[in-house]
Amino acid sequence: MIIDDDALSREVVAVLAADSGFCVESHESGDSALCALATCQVCRPDVILADLQMPGLCGEPLARELRAVCDDDTMLLAMSGTSVPSETIRSFNAFVLKPFSMNDLWSALDHARSSSRTLVPKDSTNELLPEILNWQTYVSLAEVMPRAQLQGLYAMCLDDADARVETLRQASLARDIETWTRAAHSIKGGCGMVGAAELARMAAEMEQNGLPAVGNIAPFEAFLAASRRLRRILDAQN
Repeated sequence: MIIDDDALSREVVAVLAADSGFCVESHESGDSALCALATCQVCRPDVILADLQMPGLCGEPLARELRAVCDDDTMLLAMSGTSVPSETIRSFNAFVLKPFSMNDLWSALDHARSSSRTLVPKDSTNELLPEILNWQTYVSLAEVMPRAQLQGLYAMCLDDADARVETLRQASLARDIETWTRAAHSIKGGCGMVGAAELARMAAEMEQNGLPAVGNIAPFEAFLAASRRLRRILDAQN
């Protein structure tokens, strides 16, 4: 079971998990997942992978609710685009840092099962790189989905990121740091999952640096230029 409010992240993880042999059930919120489990709409999953930063129920409160309706055989894994202190996710079996590969996920599961619910922080080996596109991620995705689906996935990612730039722009004008941080974090996570390394890195810097100076439009122009650059590279692969 995948629980993530970001549609792109859900799609990428679902595709990779299905290709690895999992039967996948996806939900966009903790409340939706709990409702399905509580009403027996789905079988008790072997693994639940839940994002830590979602609207509504998430994090430790979500983990405790999930554990109440699932037995200890269900592995609870937390995921996030930002590292978190282990004491804040005690009810999870393990943690994976976005972007992650299926090897990272398998490794986290192996450690969790052998550690008897001892939390094992697991950093992704696929670090955000200064390159425009992480080719290893691109090739991995190309191996598990048809070309048309791959094109649609990247188009969805870039369209979503470009749309969120307007959210960032409006948050900057309103001096709304909460909306700014949430939008930047979402861009970072979505772009990171598909290997859009330059965009993920730029979003991470915006999240870390906070609101730009009033009237400073350079971050938005730079991001949109990088998005167009990546689109040209992807078009060249078709």
